[in-house]
Amino acid sequence: MSTELSIIVPTFNERENIQPFVNAIKNVLKNINWELIFVDDDSPDGTSSLVRELANNDNRIRCIQRIRRRGLSSACVEGILASSSKYLCIMDADMQHDESLIPKIYLLLLNENLDMVIASRYISHGSTGTLPGLRRIISLVATKISQKVLKVNVTDPMSGFFMVNREFFEKIKYRISGRGFKILLDFIVSSREPVKFKELPYTMRSRTRGDSKLNFLVVWDFFILVLNRFLGEILPYRFISFMTVAFSGLILHLLILWIMYDISNLNFTLSQSVATFIAMTTNYIFNNIFTYHDNKKSGNYFWRGLLSFYLVCMLGAIVNVALATELFQRSVPWILSGIFGALAGAIWNFTVSSIFVWGRARPTAK
Repeated sequence: MSTELSIIVPTFNERENIQPFVNAIKNVLKNINWELIFVDDDSPDGTSSLVRELANNDNRIRCIQRIRRRGLSSACVEGILASSSKYLCIMDADMQHDESLIPKIYLLLLNENLDMVIASRYISHGSTGTLPGLRRIISLVATKISQKVLKVNVTDPMSGFFMVNREFFEKIKYRISGRGFKILLDFIVSSREPVKFKELPYTMRSRTRGDSKLNFLVVWDFFILVLNRFLGEILPYRFISFMTVAFSGLILHLLILWIMYDISNLNFTLSQSVATFIAMTTNYIFNNIFTYHDNKKSGNYFWRGLLSFYLVCMLGAIVNVALATELFQRSVPWILSGIFGALAGAIWNFTVSSIFVWGRARPTAK
Protein backbone atom coordinates (compact mmCIF):
# COMPACT_ATOMS: atom_id res chain seq x y z
CA MET A 1 0.00 0.00 0.00
CA SER A 2 1.38 3.41 -0.97
CA THR A 3 2.53 5.94 1.56
CA GLU A 4 -0.01 8.69 2.17
CA LEU A 5 1.95 11.03 4.41
CA SER A 6 5.66 11.82 4.81
CA ILE A 7 6.78 13.47 8.03
CA ILE A 8 10.09 15.31 7.68
CA VAL A 9 11.94 15.95 10.93
CA PRO A 10 15.23 17.93 10.92
CA THR A 11 17.36 17.06 13.95
CA PHE A 12 20.51 18.08 15.74
CA ASN A 13 21.28 16.65 19.18
CA GLU A 14 17.76 15.31 19.76
CA ARG A 15 18.58 11.75 20.83
CA GLU A 16 16.62 12.04 24.09
CA ASN A 17 13.48 13.06 22.19
CA ILE A 18 13.54 10.50 19.38
CA GLN A 19 11.83 7.56 21.09
CA PRO A 20 9.05 9.65 22.72
CA PHE A 21 8.49 11.42 19.40
CA VAL A 22 8.23 8.17 17.44
CA ASN A 23 5.82 6.74 20.03
CA ALA A 24 3.65 9.85 19.78
CA ILE A 25 3.53 9.64 15.97
CA LYS A 26 2.52 5.97 16.09
CA ASN A 27 -0.27 6.75 18.55
CA VAL A 28 -1.94 9.46 16.43
CA LEU A 29 -1.44 8.03 12.93
CA LYS A 30 -2.99 4.58 13.27
CA ASN A 31 -5.28 5.06 10.27
CA ILE A 32 -2.81 6.70 7.88
CA ASN A 33 0.02 5.06 5.93
CA TRP A 34 3.00 7.18 6.88
CA GLU A 35 6.77 7.38 6.68
CA LEU A 36 8.99 9.24 9.12
CA ILE A 37 12.19 10.75 7.72
CA PHE A 38 14.72 12.16 10.17
CA VAL A 39 17.33 14.42 8.57
CA ASP A 40 20.18 14.63 11.05
CA ASP A 41 23.06 17.08 10.75
CA ASP A 42 25.63 14.61 12.12
CA SER A 43 24.59 15.08 15.77
CA PRO A 44 27.46 14.30 18.15
CA ASP A 45 24.96 12.88 20.67
CA GLY A 46 24.22 9.88 18.44
CA THR A 47 20.77 10.91 17.19
CA SER A 48 21.28 9.24 13.81
CA SER A 49 22.47 5.97 15.39
CA LEU A 50 19.31 5.73 17.47
CA VAL A 51 17.10 6.50 14.46
CA ARG A 52 18.78 3.69 12.51
CA GLU A 53 18.18 1.29 15.40
CA LEU A 54 14.48 2.14 15.32
CA ALA A 55 14.44 1.86 11.53
CA ASN A 56 15.72 -1.72 11.77
CA ASN A 57 12.45 -2.62 13.50
CA ASP A 58 10.11 -0.36 11.55
CA ASN A 59 10.56 0.19 7.82
CA ARG A 60 8.43 3.35 7.99
CA ILE A 61 11.30 5.12 9.75
CA ARG A 62 14.32 6.39 7.82
CA CYS A 63 17.47 8.37 8.59
CA ILE A 64 19.37 10.80 6.39
CA GLN A 65 22.65 11.70 8.07
CA ARG A 66 24.31 14.75 6.57
CA ILE A 67 28.07 15.19 6.85
CA ARG A 68 29.56 18.68 6.97
CA ARG A 69 26.21 20.26 6.10
CA ARG A 70 24.05 22.25 8.48
CA GLY A 71 20.76 24.13 8.41
CA LEU A 72 17.13 23.40 9.16
CA SER A 73 15.76 24.64 5.84
CA SER A 74 18.13 22.66 3.65
CA ALA A 75 17.51 19.58 5.84
CA CYS A 76 13.77 19.88 5.28
CA VAL A 77 14.23 20.24 1.52
CA GLU A 78 16.49 17.17 1.37
CA GLY A 79 13.99 15.19 3.42
CA ILE A 80 11.14 16.14 1.12
CA LEU A 81 13.15 15.22 -1.96
CA ALA A 82 13.81 11.80 -0.42
CA SER A 83 10.13 11.22 0.41
CA SER A 84 7.47 9.49 -1.67
CA SER A 85 4.02 10.65 -0.60
CA LYS A 86 1.71 13.38 -1.85
CA TYR A 87 1.46 15.14 1.49
CA LEU A 88 4.49 16.41 3.38
CA CYS A 89 4.53 17.38 7.04
CA ILE A 90 7.35 19.44 8.55
CA MET A 91 7.78 19.42 12.33
CA ASP A 92 10.43 19.31 15.04
CA ALA A 93 11.42 16.35 17.20
CA ASP A 94 11.57 18.36 20.42
CA MET A 95 7.95 17.50 21.38
CA GLN A 96 6.94 21.17 21.36
CA HIS A 97 4.61 20.62 18.39
CA ASP A 98 1.23 19.01 19.05
CA GLU A 99 1.28 15.79 17.02
CA SER A 100 -2.46 15.25 17.64
CA LEU A 101 -3.09 17.96 15.03
CA ILE A 102 -1.50 15.94 12.22
CA PRO A 103 -4.66 13.95 11.29
CA LYS A 104 -6.74 17.15 11.21
CA ILE A 105 -4.17 18.93 9.05
CA TYR A 106 -3.95 15.91 6.77
CA LEU A 107 -7.72 15.75 6.26
CA LEU A 108 -7.85 19.45 5.39
CA LEU A 109 -5.26 18.99 2.67
CA LEU A 110 -6.90 15.78 1.49
CA ASN A 111 -10.42 17.22 1.18
CA GLU A 112 -9.81 20.85 0.21
CA ASN A 113 -7.95 22.52 -2.63
CA LEU A 114 -5.10 23.86 -0.49
CA ASP A 115 -1.35 24.29 -0.92
CA MET A 116 -0.60 24.09 2.78
CA VAL A 117 -2.07 23.94 6.27
CA ILE A 118 -0.20 25.72 9.06
CA ALA A 119 -0.27 25.12 12.81
CA SER A 120 -0.39 28.64 14.24
CA ARG A 121 0.32 30.00 17.69
CA TYR A 122 -1.18 33.39 16.90
CA ILE A 123 -4.79 32.74 15.93
CA SER A 124 -7.72 32.30 18.29
CA HIS A 125 -7.14 29.43 20.75
CA GLY A 126 -3.48 29.22 19.77
CA SER A 127 -0.68 30.07 22.19
CA THR A 128 3.08 30.23 22.60
CA GLY A 129 2.56 28.41 25.91
CA THR A 130 5.39 28.88 28.36
CA LEU A 131 7.81 30.17 25.73
CA PRO A 132 10.35 32.41 27.53
CA GLY A 133 9.73 36.13 27.27
CA LEU A 134 12.76 36.93 25.08
CA ARG A 135 11.95 34.14 22.62
CA ARG A 136 8.32 35.29 22.49
CA ILE A 137 9.43 38.83 21.68
CA ILE A 138 11.84 37.63 18.98
CA SER A 139 9.10 35.49 17.43
CA LEU A 140 6.58 38.34 17.44
CA VAL A 141 9.05 40.84 15.98
CA ALA A 142 10.05 38.38 13.23
CA THR A 143 6.38 37.74 12.48
CA LYS A 144 5.59 41.45 12.16
CA ILE A 145 8.62 42.05 9.94
CA SER A 146 7.60 39.18 7.65
CA GLN A 147 4.05 40.47 7.43
CA LYS A 148 4.98 44.10 6.79
CA VAL A 149 8.14 43.84 4.69
CA LEU A 150 7.32 40.73 2.65
CA LYS A 151 3.53 41.18 2.68
CA VAL A 152 2.99 37.72 4.13
CA ASN A 153 -0.63 37.34 5.27
CA VAL A 154 -0.04 34.28 7.50
CA THR A 155 -0.50 34.83 11.25
CA ASP A 156 2.50 32.65 12.15
CA PRO A 157 5.08 32.64 9.31
CA MET A 158 7.68 31.56 11.88
CA SER A 159 5.84 28.29 12.57
CA GLY A 160 7.94 25.17 12.18
CA PHE A 161 4.89 22.90 12.06
CA PHE A 162 2.94 22.69 8.79
CA MET A 163 1.96 20.40 5.93
CA VAL A 164 2.17 21.00 2.18
CA ASN A 165 0.87 19.38 -0.95
CA ARG A 166 3.68 17.94 -3.09
CA GLU A 167 2.28 19.66 -6.19
CA PHE A 168 2.88 23.00 -4.43
CA PHE A 169 6.41 22.01 -3.45
CA GLU A 170 7.23 20.98 -7.02
CA LYS A 171 6.25 24.46 -8.22
CA ILE A 172 8.55 26.27 -5.79
CA LYS A 173 11.44 23.87 -5.20
CA TYR A 174 13.89 25.65 -7.52
CA ARG A 175 13.16 29.03 -5.93
CA ILE A 176 13.55 27.99 -2.30
CA SER A 177 16.70 29.51 -0.84
CA GLY A 178 17.24 26.53 1.49
CA ARG A 179 18.99 28.88 3.85
CA GLY A 180 18.33 29.66 7.46
CA PHE A 181 15.89 28.18 9.92
CA LYS A 182 12.48 29.49 8.86
CA ILE A 183 11.46 27.10 6.12
CA LEU A 184 7.75 28.05 6.12
CA LEU A 185 8.53 31.68 5.33
CA ASP A 186 10.91 30.51 2.60
CA PHE A 187 8.15 28.36 1.07
CA ILE A 188 5.58 31.16 1.13
CA VAL A 189 7.75 33.87 -0.42
CA SER A 190 9.06 31.42 -3.04
CA SER A 191 5.60 31.04 -4.57
CA ARG A 192 4.82 33.24 -7.56
CA GLU A 193 1.11 32.75 -7.00
CA PRO A 194 -0.98 33.47 -3.89
CA VAL A 195 -0.63 30.53 -1.50
CA LYS A 196 -3.87 28.72 -0.73
CA PHE A 197 -3.68 27.91 2.96
CA LYS A 198 -5.58 27.44 6.19
CA GLU A 199 -4.35 27.72 9.75
CA LEU A 200 -5.18 25.61 12.78
CA PRO A 201 -4.45 26.79 16.32
CA TYR A 202 -2.07 24.96 18.59
CA THR A 203 -0.42 25.59 21.93
CA MET A 204 3.33 25.28 21.89
CA ARG A 205 4.62 22.90 24.54
CA SER A 206 7.65 23.42 26.74
CA ARG A 207 10.82 21.59 25.80
CA THR A 208 11.57 18.97 28.47
CA ARG A 209 14.66 17.35 26.91
CA GLY A 210 17.60 18.79 25.01
CA ASP A 211 18.45 22.40 24.32
CA SER A 212 16.74 25.08 22.27
CA LYS A 213 18.34 25.80 18.88
CA LEU A 214 17.46 29.49 18.97
CA ASN A 215 20.59 31.64 18.96
CA PHE A 216 21.89 34.77 17.27
CA LEU A 217 22.72 32.75 14.16
CA VAL A 218 19.02 31.90 13.73
CA VAL A 219 18.13 35.59 14.03
CA TRP A 220 20.90 36.53 11.58
CA ASP A 221 19.72 34.02 8.97
CA PHE A 222 16.16 35.28 9.28
CA PHE A 223 17.07 38.90 8.65
CA ILE A 224 19.36 38.02 5.73
CA LEU A 225 16.53 35.96 4.21
CA VAL A 226 14.10 38.87 4.62
CA LEU A 227 16.62 41.32 3.12
CA ASN A 228 17.33 38.94 0.23
CA ARG A 229 13.63 38.60 -0.59
CA PHE A 230 12.97 42.33 -0.11
CA LEU A 231 15.71 43.12 -2.67
CA GLY A 232 14.02 40.80 -5.14
CA GLU A 233 16.74 38.15 -4.96
CA ILE A 234 18.94 40.16 -7.31
CA LEU A 235 21.95 39.43 -5.11
CA PRO A 236 23.10 36.02 -3.83
CA TYR A 237 22.19 35.20 -0.23
CA ARG A 238 25.83 34.76 0.78
CA PHE A 239 26.84 38.02 -0.86
CA ILE A 240 24.24 39.93 1.17
CA SER A 241 25.47 38.26 4.36
CA PHE A 242 29.12 38.90 3.43
CA MET A 243 28.46 42.56 2.67
CA THR A 244 26.47 42.97 5.88
CA VAL A 245 29.51 41.71 7.75
CA ALA A 246 31.68 43.96 5.59
CA PHE A 247 29.54 46.94 6.60
CA SER A 248 30.19 46.21 10.28
CA GLY A 249 33.86 45.87 9.38
CA LEU A 250 33.66 49.23 7.61
CA ILE A 251 32.38 50.87 10.81
CA LEU A 252 35.29 49.37 12.74
CA HIS A 253 37.66 50.35 9.94
CA LEU A 254 36.56 53.98 10.06
CA LEU A 255 36.71 54.05 13.85
CA ILE A 256 40.34 52.89 13.83
CA LEU A 257 41.20 55.26 10.97
CA TRP A 258 39.63 58.14 12.88
CA ILE A 259 41.57 57.30 16.05
CA MET A 260 44.91 56.83 14.31
CA TYR A 261 44.78 59.55 11.68
CA ASP A 262 42.36 62.22 12.81
CA ILE A 263 43.05 62.08 16.55
CA SER A 264 46.60 60.70 16.80
CA ASN A 265 47.86 62.48 13.64
CA LEU A 266 49.63 59.38 12.34
CA ASN A 267 50.49 58.90 8.66
CA PHE A 268 47.32 58.26 6.60
CA THR A 269 48.72 55.29 4.66
CA LEU A 270 49.86 53.61 7.90
CA SER A 271 46.49 54.32 9.54
CA GLN A 272 44.58 52.93 6.56
CA SER A 273 46.79 49.83 6.51
CA VAL A 274 46.29 49.03 10.21
CA ALA A 275 42.54 49.66 9.96
CA THR A 276 42.37 47.36 6.93
CA PHE A 277 44.24 44.52 8.70
CA ILE A 278 42.04 44.64 11.81
CA ALA A 279 38.82 44.89 9.81
CA MET A 280 39.94 42.01 7.59
CA THR A 281 40.53 39.82 10.65
CA THR A 282 37.13 40.55 12.20
CA ASN A 283 35.43 40.06 8.83
CA TYR A 284 36.91 36.57 8.60
CA ILE A 285 35.76 35.69 12.11
CA PHE A 286 32.19 36.92 11.59
CA ASN A 287 31.86 35.43 8.11
CA ASN A 288 33.06 32.10 9.47
CA ILE A 289 30.33 32.27 12.12
CA PHE A 290 27.46 33.66 10.04
CA THR A 291 27.94 33.72 6.26
CA TYR A 292 29.58 30.30 6.02
CA HIS A 293 28.20 28.67 9.16
CA ASP A 294 27.26 25.58 7.15
CA ASN A 295 30.97 25.15 6.34
CA LYS A 296 32.34 26.69 9.51
CA LYS A 297 36.03 26.20 10.16
CA SER A 298 37.20 25.30 13.64
CA GLY A 299 40.31 23.98 15.36
CA ASN A 300 43.37 23.98 13.13
CA TYR A 301 41.16 24.64 10.08
CA PHE A 302 40.16 27.98 11.57
CA TRP A 303 43.76 29.21 11.60
CA ARG A 304 44.47 27.76 8.16
CA GLY A 305 41.36 29.50 6.90
CA LEU A 306 42.47 32.78 8.47
CA LEU A 307 45.85 32.49 6.79
CA SER A 308 44.17 31.71 3.47
CA PHE A 309 41.87 34.69 3.96
CA TYR A 310 44.86 36.96 4.51
CA LEU A 311 46.62 35.61 1.43
CA VAL A 312 43.72 35.73 -1.02
CA CYS A 313 42.58 39.12 0.28
CA MET A 314 46.06 40.61 0.09
CA LEU A 315 45.42 41.99 -3.36
CA GLY A 316 42.10 43.35 -2.15
CA ALA A 317 43.92 45.08 0.69
CA ILE A 318 46.44 46.54 -1.75
CA VAL A 319 43.61 47.79 -3.96
CA ASN A 320 41.88 49.14 -0.86
CA VAL A 321 44.88 51.09 0.43
CA ALA A 322 46.03 52.22 -3.02
CA LEU A 323 42.59 53.50 -4.03
CA ALA A 324 42.02 55.24 -0.70
CA THR A 325 45.46 56.85 -0.79
CA GLU A 326 45.00 57.99 -4.39
CA LEU A 327 41.62 59.53 -3.61
CA PHE A 328 43.00 61.21 -0.50
CA GLN A 329 45.90 62.69 -2.43
CA ARG A 330 43.35 64.07 -4.91
CA SER A 331 41.77 66.01 -2.04
CA VAL A 332 38.88 63.61 -1.48
CA PRO A 333 37.93 63.80 2.27
CA TRP A 334 39.62 61.12 4.34
CA ILE A 335 36.35 59.50 5.37
CA LEU A 336 35.16 59.09 1.76
CA SER A 337 38.59 57.86 0.70
CA GLY A 338 38.42 55.22 3.42
CA ILE A 339 34.90 54.15 2.45
CA PHE A 340 35.64 53.74 -1.27
CA GLY A 341 38.84 51.85 -0.53
CA ALA A 342 37.13 49.50 1.91
CA LEU A 343 34.21 48.78 -0.46
CA ALA A 344 36.53 47.97 -3.34
CA GLY A 345 38.41 45.56 -1.09
CA ALA A 346 35.19 43.98 0.21
CA ILE A 347 33.94 43.05 -3.28
CA TRP A 348 37.27 41.44 -4.12
CA ASN A 349 37.38 39.63 -0.78
CA PHE A 350 33.95 38.07 -1.30
CA THR A 351 34.80 36.82 -4.76
CA VAL A 352 38.10 35.17 -3.92
CA SER A 353 37.30 33.95 -0.40
CA SER A 354 34.15 32.18 -1.63
CA ILE A 355 36.38 30.12 -3.90
CA PHE A 356 39.64 29.69 -2.02
CA VAL A 357 38.74 29.93 1.69
CA TRP A 358 35.27 28.39 2.10
CA GLY A 359 34.93 26.89 -1.39
CA ARG A 360 35.81 23.36 -0.27
CA ALA A 361 34.07 21.58 2.55
CA ARG A 362 36.35 20.95 5.49
CA PRO A 363 35.71 18.70 8.45
CA THR A 364 34.94 20.56 11.64
CA ALA A 365 36.68 19.73 14.88
CA LYS A 366 34.59 17.85 17.43
